[in-house]
Amino acid sequence: QVQLVESGGGTVQAGGSLRLSCAASSTIFNTNAMGWYRQAPGKQRELVATRTSGGSTNYADSVKGRFTISKDSAKNTVYLQMNTLKPEDTAVYYCNTVDDWGRVYWGQGTQVTVSS
Repeated sequence: QVQLVESGGGTVQAGGSLRLSCAASSTIFNTNAMGWYRQAPGKQRELVATRTSGGSTNYADSVKGRFTISKDSAKNTVYLQMNTLKPEDTAVYYCNTVDDWGRVYWGQGTQVTVSS
């Protein structure tokens, strides 16, 4: 079992920045890919960004150039740096990973609210 805990959400004005954290209870991010997702009210959960264990990253078109994934292996933590935030970025953000047995893990989510 792996526990994922997100933090760093909050309320910011449009154009501001936030850094989200996803802390894992194991070293799973060293060997497995992870993803950041978000879900806005009344909408389906959508993929925001992914990072492979080798460090390759991919971003949704809507956040490309504004969001960046990074990892601190010593802390078993992956970050999502979010710059130039827009009101449409408002959502609950979740991190996700899958272990070698195909078990899917989600964090509890952290709320990001961007005011115009």
